[in-house]
Amino acid sequence: MPKLTLISTAEAPAAIGPYSQAVAAGGFVFCSGQIALDPNSGLMVGATAAEQAVQVMKNLAAVLKGAGCSLNDVVKTTIFLKSMNDFAAVNEVYAKAFGHHRPARATVEAARLPKDALVEVDCVAVSPGR
Repeated sequence: MPKLTLISTAEAPAAIGPYSQAVAAGGFVFCSGQIALDPNSGLMVGATAAEQAVQVMKNLAAVLKGAGCSLNDVVKTTIFLKSMNDFAAVNEVYAKAFGHHRPARATVEAARLPKDALVEVDCVAVSPGR
């Protein structure tokens, strides 16, 4: 069985359930879904999906940093949207966060997300140091 390393950083919101912010195993980092929670206050940031997406990407980058990775190491993401009508606005934020890097991706509409968030993103990254 591969060694599992639980990833936790105070720079991202604490898990709101019985799960880890991320788990490293087999040369990969599996990041749990991030929503737009402020890591210090625990309150939701942003009234629109685009505003929330900015915080989501900051949170995701912080979790990856805690695992010794960055957004450039991401190989796959999944975006969950409360409404597919927000696809273009969230896509702009996502594209800006990743720059020229283009991981594989799926985007799905979800009836309801944790804390009534408008957007959630999870990812899988390669771990350069593992």
